[in-house]
Amino acid sequence: MRIQILGCSGGVGPGLRTTSLLIDDRLLIDAGSGVEDLSLAQMRRIERIFLTHSHLDHICGLAFMADNLFGLIDRPIRISALEATLAAIRRHLFNWVIWPDFFQLPSVDRAMLVELPLQSRQPQALHDGLMLTAFEVAHTVPAVGYSLESPAGVFAFSGDTGAGSNFIEYLNGLPRLDLLMIEAAFPDEDSELGEASRHFTPSRLAAELAGLRHRPELLLTHHKPGSELRIEQQCRQLFAGWRYRHLRRGEVFEL
Repeated sequence: MRIQILGCSGGVGPGLRTTSLLIDDRLLIDAGSGVEDLSLAQMRRIERIFLTHSHLDHICGLAFMADNLFGLIDRPIRISALEATLAAIRRHLFNWVIWPDFFQLPSVDRAMLVELPLQSRQPQALHDGLMLTAFEVAHTVPAVGYSLESPAGVFAFSGDTGAGSNFIEYLNGLPRLDLLMIEAAFPDEDSELGEASRHFTPSRLAAELAGLRHRPELLLTHHKPGSELRIEQQCRQLFAGWRYRHLRRGEVFEL
């Protein structure tokens, strides 16, 4: 399993791209602005996209990718997400007002985008022995994270989440956990904002991870622009006993 970080920021700016992960050059987890750095050839290889939730920083690249590929591929791109997420992007994005409806173009029976609703905690077999499972997380809209199990290791991505869900219980049930990509969006001094928006601060994240039985390498993500240095300073003490890194766009991990 090869995981390429196309985007991992909590906002945009020079050198910053929002969340999107490229798996084995053929799957996307989320489709934020990081997708826009892919070449047309790379986009054409994408077979399936798994969305964590409907917020713009996780789906905006999907609109431009569909537009770029229109007329260039002869198969649909399959979009998997919770039914609530799929309903939101059809109603609010692919609605002929914000963007053309690529779930109907070029025709309903040959649509470029095809919905594949998923259920939480229902494993799906993908390519080369890869198994993907969605697990519920706590956010301001219906949201999931994903675990990906390969013969060589296990990777999990929390998506956007804060305290209050039972995703730690799900992760504890995995046979192993080698890499955990998880957010720390705001510094501790913005804890009220983090709680209201269902995002972690470093202290809240450390408290949540105290219940994790595994000891994976932590890939800390989704820092809000301008808050990166404060978040990094706070993490030095809170995660001193962990292997961790502040994720950067362009990094690649292999399991």
